[in-house]
Amino acid sequence: MILTHHGISPQVSPSAYIQQSAHIIGDVHIGEESSVWFNAVVRGDVCYIRIGNRVNIQDNATIHVFSGGIPTILGDGVSIAHNVVAHACTIHAFTLVGMGAIVLDGADIGEECLIGAGAVVAPRSKIPPRSLVLGNPAKVVRTLTADDIERLHKTAENYVRFSREYIEQGIR
Repeated sequence: MILTHHGISPQVSPSAYIQQSAHIIGDVHIGEESSVWFNAVVRGDVCYIRIGNRVNIQDNATIHVFSGGIPTILGDGVSIAHNVVAHACTIHAFTLVGMGAIVLDGADIGEECLIGAGAVVAPRSKIPPRSLVLGNPAKVVRTLTADDIERLHKTAENYVRFSREYIEQGIR
């Protein structure tokens, strides 16, 4: 469901897949071949949200902003797994945020990171590129390998393929 808030409507690329149970609200831009899955909420009501190309926001994820002027920005190829909360943060290209993880206000996650399932990234955290981040509170535990980084890119590619399959089957 795409909803206007205070006269501002989401801008969604025609090639994006938005599952009908998802809610996209307000000042949100969604790039080419991105997907928003079952029951996800992307709420740009008190600040803006910018979602790059080939981003996937999986089932039950929540993307929100901070009324103090902190947007949420998701770079190209970002994967937001099931039940993630990404709140007023920046997540750079080809990062995967694992199931149930929480990324809080002002956090800045570098390119090609893996945020482990259930991790809690504290407000204003700065995570360097290509980091494996685990725990609560989240800590960088190592640098990702070339194989790890390849899997991040494959995840983004897989979700583009999944969304095409759903579109072809008429599943909206």
